[in-house]
Amino acid sequence: MRTPSRSPVVLRPLTTKDLAAAHGLTRAIGWPHRREDWALALRLGSGVAAEEDGRLIGTALRWTYGAADARIGMIVVAPSDQSRGLGRRLTQAALRPLRHRSVTLHGTPAGLSLYASLGFETVGVVRQLQGAAFRPGVPALRAGERLRPIGRSDPAVLAALDRAATGSDRSRVLAALLQARSGVVLDRAGTIRGFALLRRFGHGLLIGPVEAPDAASAKAMILHHLGSHAGQFIRIDVPEETGLVAWLLRLGLADAGTVTFMRKGVAPPSHRRGQPRVYALMSQALG
Repeated sequence: MRTPSRSPVVLRPLTTKDLAAAHGLTRAIGWPHRREDWALALRLGSGVAAEEDGRLIGTALRWTYGAADARIGMIVVAPSDQSRGLGRRLTQAALRPLRHRSVTLHGTPAGLSLYASLGFETVGVVRQLQGAAFRPGVPALRAGERLRPIGRSDPAVLAALDRAATGSDRSRVLAALLQARSGVVLDRAGTIRGFALLRRFGHGLLIGPVEAPDAASAKAMILHHLGSHAGQFIRIDVPEETGLVAWLLRLGLADAGTVTFMRKGVAPPSHRRGQPRVYALMSQALG
């Protein structure tokens, strides 16, 4: 007896009507995203849906940062439909409109060989730390420094700091995160030198992005958020090169694994002394 053949998988634009099904896909593979997290990610970018017999079985999203850079992420295939080559098809479809841009992503271990075969090169490693049983200390500030809430006139300054830290124009995404912000800036003698946002994400709260001129400044802002939310579940995604991982583990956050930072295309200018750098991501998808 012949097994009935499957209908062809159709790739089409991902829409807001797909959010419930997309949320179900990430729940099925153990990702913590809420439907609200999905809605924000799609609103800030665009996506590709893989559909079979009216059923959403895969997704891939992309975001453009200025005229030259882009991100891809949220590349998900239903567990029952993996090993069918859908991850490759979705990734290629997400990349197609971005072929003249430098593209970055954070890849899980399962996707690294696929991304490498598509021309992505490893840039670094990001470690996810999380938990509610942390023991924050008191932020240590230098003379002339203070932490204050983000003000109405600050977003343009924060966007400029972010461009200096990343080499990309992420102002549109940053503006969206600031709308629902609970963040602080590091003010040094009247000049903003860094900032750290906090927002609802996944199982609790997420600290990020954190951008600062040095590790001591980043630690002060992170400690502020941890100290203000003792006992609540908090997540932070930290590049290993920042040197903050061991410190965060000592505070009581748990190691929840790693993702690999990968790039296809021209790298931004190297970080220069005195410029801010990224100490924690917006999210693994957004960078």
